[in-house]
Amino acid sequence: MKINFFIFVATLTLFFTGCAKDVSEYNKPAAYWYGNMVDSVANASLEKADGYFSSLQSEHIGSPLLEEATIIMAQAHMEIGEYLLAEHFLDEYIRRFADVKEREFASYLKMRAKFMALPNPRRDQTLIHVALQEGEAYKRKYPHSNYILEVDTMLVKLYLARANLNKTISLLYGRLDKPIAENFYATKQAEEWINWEKITPPNSPWYREIYEGDGTSSWYAYLLPDSKSIISKDSEGNVKETRDPRNMTKKDMN
Repeated sequence: MKINFFIFVATLTLFFTGCAKDVSEYNKPAAYWYGNMVDSVANASLEKADGYFSSLQSEHIGSPLLEEATIIMAQAHMEIGEYLLAEHFLDEYIRRFADVKEREFASYLKMRAKFMALPNPRRDQTLIHVALQEGEAYKRKYPHSNYILEVDTMLVKLYLARANLNKTISLLYGRLDKPIAENFYATKQAEEWINWEKITPPNSPWYREIYEGDGTSSWYAYLLPDSKSIISKDSEGNVKETRDPRNMTKKDMN
């Protein structure tokens, strides 16, 4: 009973000590929050850094330290691959603090965050499209930027990724005997300047390739049912593609 009593007292002491410590963490000078934020970033404790940044922003909204703190947090999140959070901080920096020159740099970082967020270009058509839009907008807005060559390099890779994705989808529809869809993706944004004989397609890690294949075929293709297609026209004379009724289930027909 004595042991249990001492454990209970010790637990209460730790609980109230922790609460008192948390309660005391407010109404601090801007330099306090900024210093702790920088220390947390240096120690790779970005969750703590986010908390200190929030306190700095809420308690000292007009502090001159807030501008530098915002760009520090953006670059810190980008460094560890948290690109959406990096974009959030960059948007805040551009909206509240950046002048023309700083906006150019921050917009370049946003473009880079979009590009780096694409570890597998076969999976996110929307992100490729948005990144291309932002890259082209950057070139129009800052044609003489110091970062224009890097933006051009990212854009070329994005165009290659989009064309390769369309080519892969076209091949998939070809294997499924869907000629209309196959032709649609084969001719969609084909990028005639690309010489595919000189392009090395992206490689998937072995554990992903087991399920996805190499983009042109899959080892388990022979296991899939052979579902043929037929070409017909609707009442308005438009060509459409449907599945062979002989290979359709009752659910498909409904």
